[in-house]
Amino acid sequence: MTKLVFAATLMAVAAAAGVFVVGCETQGQSGALIGSGIGAGVGALAGKSAESTLIGAAVGGGAGYIVGNEADKKKQQQEMQSLQEQANSEIINIHNSNGSISQVRVTRSGTGWVGPRGEWYDHLPTESELKPVYGF
Repeated sequence: MTKLVFAATLMAVAAAAGVFVVGCETQGQSGALIGSGIGAGVGALAGKSAESTLIGAAVGGGAGYIVGNEADKKKQQQEMQSLQEQANSEIINIHNSNGSISQVRVTRSGTGWVGPRGEWYDHLPTESELKPVYGF
């Protein structure tokens, strides 16, 4: 094994291990770090030169960032959707006969509210309206 290949392999392993030691703030950053390490290793093995190692690191880093950034975007969209759902819903506490409380989430839909089982209310339902269905 040539010194260059050994150095590139060592660099790839160190970059991958760096993710666990340093930690990255976003998936995009993690992807860039891992991609650079893998790209450097592949570039070194394929081209057996410092130039191919650097090109592999650059291409791998760019590809890793793109993949990680898309994961970041998907996570952000899911968080936004969750916040919107919470903003359009209310939790009604139902006090049960044994002293426990059942929480029932109703969701705004047009001019009314929809319960967890799909039932429709033309107004925000009260505890007494929900208790026969969700309480005990």
